[in-house]
Amino acid sequence: MTIPAEQQRARGRRGSMLRAVLAIVVVAALLAAGLVATIGALNRTVYSAGGFVEQYLDALARGDTVGALALGGVMPDTADLTAWGLTDEAAGDLPQTLLRASVLGGLDNIELASATATAATDDETAQTVVFDFDLNGTASSMVFTVERAGTFAGVFHAWRFTVSPLAVLQVSVLHERSFTVNDLTLDTRAHSAADAPATFSTSAAYLAFAPNRYEFKHESAMLTAKKATVRVTAAGPTAVEVDAVPNEAMVSQVQSELNKFLDACATQTVLQPTSCPMSFPIDDRIDGAPAWSITAYPPVTLTAGELSFEMVSTDGLAHIVVEVQSLFDGDINIRDEDVPFTMGLSVVVQPSGALAIQLH
Repeated sequence: MTIPAEQQRARGRRGSMLRAVLAIVVVAALLAAGLVATIGALNRTVYSAGGFVEQYLDALARGDTVGALALGGVMPDTADLTAWGLTDEAAGDLPQTLLRASVLGGLDNIELASATATAATDDETAQTVVFDFDLNGTASSMVFTVERAGTFAGVFHAWRFTVSPLAVLQVSVLHERSFTVNDLTLDTRAHSAADAPATFSTSAAYLAFAPNRYEFKHESAMLTAKKATVRVTAAGPTAVEVDAVPNEAMVSQVQSELNKFLDACATQTVLQPTSCPMSFPIDDRIDGAPAWSITAYPPVTLTAGELSFEMVSTDGLAHIVVEVQSLFDGDINIRDEDVPFTMGLSVVVQPSGALAIQLH
């Protein structure tokens, strides 16, 4: 039986439509499978725990402090401070002066070393992540702890730091109040109460990025501290000590002031110059005015005490020439003698930079 041409055409159209529908279904299935695979791949890489930490490290390497601080859990909370033993601090009270791009640098060759579930969990929602990197040319590593923080766009994993990756630099400046870190000069008393008493040594704590290398020093007209390099590759407190000691200029100025004082003593034409360390007591009668001179000035050496820099009692040598008449027989003779003496002093660098010297 011959099928009419119209029916044949209708059957052909239905077959073509069925094939088209099947093709669409297959393509849609492939696209869905590809999308699922892509989402899975992104959640294992870019949106993984390691990918999240890498965003933080990459931001530090680029000096993008805003981007680094915007990541979840970067700023420490009360729980972090308690865990670090900083129970007397409040996160909002810690100066954020060092959370700036100008103190960053030298972080490169960032590579994920490992990412494993933390010991407290048996799933992937909390992980310990270790990254290797070069810090100013030195191979280093740092451990981070992160946890899932839901999803975004409905499918991608979101993460946050379980423990803040920031450091707290606890800086003690001995015998001074200011210091320089990575070319940024700070004053430890900038965040102190206005009525806080002045102290010989000062200290302050600052939030800082980790990992990073910090170089501390002090250089002023009278005091110098040796450079101290601190490599911070762990969150939490790091103690730093800046020991500011008298430099050559300060010792020279103190020596000059001491010499002037002794020279002034030598102008007094008495056997015991007032408020001066030398004296020449005799029982005979003076016939003429004594003439003093300084043969050897005590050499100034300063060491730190509790409240000031100290020069311990140090030997000096004066010389006296005086004509005396014996009370016993009336003979007149010239006493031309060296007179040993000792003296010390205390000195403080005032906020103005001037020296306050106390002789003793």
